[in-house]
Amino acid sequence: MKIIGVAVIGVILLSLLMLDKKQIAKATEKLSIFWFRLAFAFLALFILNIAGGFVGIYFPVNIASGFLLAILGIPGFAALFAFAVFL
Repeated sequence: MKIIGVAVIGVILLSLLMLDKKQIAKATEKLSIFWFRLAFAFLALFILNIAGGFVGIYFPVNIASGFLLAILGIPGFAALFAFAVFL
């Protein structure tokens, strides 16, 4: 397992050596935007779980629902709402 981790880190570092400053800046900007969206998705899931508890609809707060909401946005919220209501 350690060998796979070292290999992955090595591949990432080698790919970073082939990029220039603009490409690295663009990649880190996209990564930081994704992490912000993921953090906001977990905050939204926490608030929805509390508010939905009054009505009887519980939204699962886990990594899968966080990624779904972070990547899809409003359609992801609609999918989570459909899962919560119909399942």
